Amino acid sequence: MRGLAGYGVLLTGAVLALAACGGSTGQVTAASTAHPRPSVTPTPTPTPSPTPSKAHHHHKHHAAAALPQPGNPSGGVAVPAAGQPVNTSHPTHVIGDGTPASCTSAAVVAAVAAGGIITFSCGPDPVTITMQATAKVVNTSAEVVLDGGGKVTLSGGDARRILYLDTCDPSQKWTTSHCQDQAEPHLVVQNLAFTDGNSTGQTFDGGGGGAIFDRGGQLEVVNSSFTGNRCDTTGPDLGGAAIRALSQFDNLPVYVVHSTFSDGVCSNGGALSSIGVSWVVLNSLMTGNQAIGVGANPAQAGTPGGGSGAAIYTDGDQYTVTVGGTVIEDNTAREGGGAIFFVSDDNTGTLTIDDSTLHDNLSEGFSTAGFPGIFFHSTGHPVVSGSTLS
Repeated sequence: MRGLAGYGVLLTGAVLALAACGGSTGQVTAASTAHPRPSVTPTPTPTPSPTPSKAHHHHKHHAAAALPQPGNPSGGVAVPAAGQPVNTSHPTHVIGDGTPASCTSAAVVAAVAAGGIITFSCGPDPVTITMQATAKVVNTSAEVVLDGGGKVTLSGGDARRILYLDTCDPSQKWTTSHCQDQAEPHLVVQNLAFTDGNSTGQTFDGGGGGAIFDRGGQLEVVNSSFTGNRCDTTGPDLGGAAIRALSQFDNLPVYVVHSTFSDGVCSNGGALSSIGVSWVVLNSLMTGNQAIGVGANPAQAGTPGGGSGAAIYTDGDQYTVTVGGTVIEDNTAREGGGAIFFVSDDNTGTLTIDDSTLHDNLSEGFSTAGFPGIFFHSTGHPVVSGSTLS
């Protein structure tokens, strides 16, 4: 966990402390070590540069029946090969026989457990599959790709997490002696929607991840939307109403491309949350997400902790977060980081924001001077180019 200590001119309205976290097989643990007050002056406000057009909260439907197109339609940042969708023209499993009734929770659970490339055949119109159980990746799978074809929504019914991968969970099979750093499974979700996932009360490996929890292997999210997901409402370091990521192989980043995150609610990280994980978020949209915990991290006396990183909550040592071609707007953190909370405990981490718009993200407790909506702790300051922060 990371906490917050007094940051002089860098903070407003809160007393904070930063603390290191650690982990072991099957468990994420933490130690609270306060950081000294840095003697620095406020970083000047970045000079606004030409920015992508602001994304709206409605989307134009295509003539063919399909879900709204996710992501920031004005985002034009180039996507590297590692963030491109997987070719699913030759699937391993097809869920459904062409009718909506054939696309069931049980079929999703079975296909995810079997692994491979998974597509859907549920008829010509969009369908919602309400999950009666969490779909869990078995760690002997080299690859699990879920492709909804732009027509499938998986719902947690506000009762359960939707998708789960944990290489350090013995019930899903240990496949190496170093579960916290193994290359497989490679989990890809694309052209899919997740709604009403809820991981409240799921505490194994720290909890969080209302729609997707991924510890280990590699995770990639492309052309997907996450709406109305949630996780525990309090706690100093848990988070990720949509996605919680831990222990990615070889410190490779999680790619999130052309995706939308809206109306997520959690103690921290109303959209994304991680410890020690790098992210590359490209051409995406994050709006209306909330971090509603109270007391920051470690929890202040008399509080349960949390409340930071309304859209993105990241914590760790040497890791990176890159946000490109993305709109983050109208998110609210009860403590710090109305848009992004970034803490590198050993001051080696970097935050880069390129060709993006961060607008009207409320940090009710504290923020970093000159960077509206951001709380940043590392060496220097965020690297901002071609972007507007307001």
